[in-house]
Amino acid sequence: MPQQDVSLAVMAAARRPLSGRVGLVAAALVVLGEGSWLAAGLPGAALVSDVGAMTVASWATLACARAARRHPPLLRRFWALLALTLALAAVGRIVWTVERLGGDGLPHSPLVGVLFTAGIVTGTAALLCSLAAPRSLVGQARALLDGVIVGLAIIPIGWVVVFRDIASADLADPLRTFGLLYPMFDLMQLTILVAVAGPARPMWRALTLIGISLAVRATADASYVSLVAHSSYVPGQPIDVWWPLSYLLIGAATGYLPPAGGDDGEEFAESPLPPWWRVALPYLPVGGAIVAVVLARRPTGQTPHLVFVAMMALLGVLALRQGLAANENLRLVARLRRLAYSDQLTGLANRLTFNRRLRRALRDGAPVAVLLLDLDGFKQVNDRFGHAAGDRLLTTIAERMQDAVGGDGMIARLGGDEFAVLVDGGRVPPEPLAARLLAALEPQPGEEDLGVHPSASIGIAEYGPQHTSYTDLLRDADIAMYAAKAAGKSAYRTCTPGLRESAVSRAELIADLRRAVDEGQLLMEFQPIVDLATGAVRSAEALVRWRHPRLGVLPPARFLPLAEETGLILAIDRWVIHQACRAAATWRTYAPEVTVAVNIAAAHVRRPDLIATVTGATAAAGLAPRALTLELTESALIDGSDAVLERLHQLRELGVRIAIDDFGTGYSSLSYLHRIPATELKIDRSFVSRLDAGDPRAYATVEMVNRLAGAFDLAVVAEGVETGTQHAAVAAIGCLHGQGWRYGRPAGLSELLTALTPADATR
Repeated sequence: MPQQDVSLAVMAAARRPLSGRVGLVAAALVVLGEGSWLAAGLPGAALVSDVGAMTVASWATLACARAARRHPPLLRRFWALLALTLALAAVGRIVWTVERLGGDGLPHSPLVGVLFTAGIVTGTAALLCSLAAPRSLVGQARALLDGVIVGLAIIPIGWVVVFRDIASADLADPLRTFGLLYPMFDLMQLTILVAVAGPARPMWRALTLIGISLAVRATADASYVSLVAHSSYVPGQPIDVWWPLSYLLIGAATGYLPPAGGDDGEEFAESPLPPWWRVALPYLPVGGAIVAVVLARRPTGQTPHLVFVAMMALLGVLALRQGLAANENLRLVARLRRLAYSDQLTGLANRLTFNRRLRRALRDGAPVAVLLLDLDGFKQVNDRFGHAAGDRLLTTIAERMQDAVGGDGMIARLGGDEFAVLVDGGRVPPEPLAARLLAALEPQPGEEDLGVHPSASIGIAEYGPQHTSYTDLLRDADIAMYAAKAAGKSAYRTCTPGLRESAVSRAELIADLRRAVDEGQLLMEFQPIVDLATGAVRSAEALVRWRHPRLGVLPPARFLPLAEETGLILAIDRWVIHQACRAAATWRTYAPEVTVAVNIAAAHVRRPDLIATVTGATAAAGLAPRALTLELTESALIDGSDAVLERLHQLRELGVRIAIDDFGTGYSSLSYLHRIPATELKIDRSFVSRLDAGDPRAYATVEMVNRLAGAFDLAVVAEGVETGTQHAAVAAIGCLHGQGWRYGRPAGLSELLTALTPADATR
């Protein structure tokens, strides 16, 4: 007998209580003893085989019954049906033994046939109730039909391959003929087990042992039928030990616990695709069955009756299985349509459905308006409470929007926290509907303190002659929505020609800006920073300009905010740093002490490659790092993260100077002055400009900043000095350096060289 299968059964004993381990070991010893007795051909082999099968089947029945009591309801039915199956096998073997001892030959009686058939039914039902089996009736029917297809296909194959001489056997007795079908039922159950033990759930070792048990039983039944067909079977042959071995394996399977999380009774939402052979399994034997039918034909041209009946039944089952597959395909198509045209979180229409409905409405010529809604501050909800809370909020908002809109429009979730409403503009005015939506989204009493109800901004666009397609209408709604955000949020705006023109111009400017660096449209100008006591130029601030091919030279305020929004500021900053270092290296040959100052955007300060950019630019230009000053606004430094501070300290160690630009207008905090390795402060021009009017508060502010800088050993530059009065004031306060039109307007490098060394520059 196969020692490996017995060892598997014995190994499972370690996973059960002591009484269960004792019973398993005893049952294994019975199987080993029976196998040895039959192999040795000792007297009374038939009775030994009958008693051994009855004993092991009875023990396995008790083991399955105990497993049913200790498992949850989902598995209780599975083990209870297996217990009933094994009980029927034990009773059937008892009846078989009694009838065999009381008569001649093999007892193929109706009672024996009923008992074994009932065991096949209960065993199949147990497999369909297993942990991995489908929960739906359709899935269970599919698995059952797959097993029946394999079982029926095996009949003609077995007729030709195994039972070549079955025509000579006595098939007049229907019960005897029915007994020849037991291998078919075994393979049917084995196919069902393979079908239900799919990849959707973790593999349960108990099912592996049960599968081995079915394979052992199928081998035993096939051998038995072959021997009976050739009238050579005698009770007590070694083949008889395979039946109690199959019972032993099922009893051993009760010692394995189900995989973690596998008994929750829920179907997996997304199951992995099964391997190709698992899908093709029920159909692979069909081809062999067709060939077997041809080979089974008798010389007279007749097909054996059993083979003919099996093939007719196979065709019927195949037709039923294909009908079930067609029905599943229709349901799958319906589900795919729902997935394709609806939002899975909120149940609203999705972007695809919205666009289709919008195009259809425009083709029909109806007055159409679109409301585009975007939540304000939704990211903060996700960051603070998590994405699960954000999803619940989106679902709640969708419900409130549906209540507010009612039948006046179609709501869709376009993605993220963006929604849209399609309105019949001729029947429903869009502005009052937008007001209703804003009112519906306001926090209800008691929700204000939760902090999970962001406001919304709504853009409205009505279809008109200025639109050529639905995309133009959506673009205008988007323009109006951003205008609502700019107006303070929690508001709605309707797209006007002015808004459209401004947005189009802005988009065109951004597109042109992307090409400005590559096409050499940027230029540099330098504004001197002078020593207030002597009037000598001590430094120059590099200022970038854009020589636009159509709009002319644009100042930084016109395009740098767009560059920061789009991320283009990084490329512009790198270009400015390199150009400024080259220019400084040029003028320092005439004025060795004059340095250069470059403004750095906040996004660049947070990038780890800033140091590499600075060192690369100074090295390429041959400029000493101490001749470069990086000007950073307070808003750029507000981050104050350890990484940013470490980066600034590394720059200072290289010799690069750090200036805090526009000081006093940002998030001023004395704690930043303690942490930031700055070398100078630049007083914002808004304070200097008020010195002309003799504003005592402006004077006090500049004086306070100057004293503060002195306490921190920082140099001070007064920006925006344009008049003699302002010059006299900042000089009297004690500022050492000044910058502004009073000392020189921004100009090109040649003009700066003239201011530095007029005699040398004109040679």
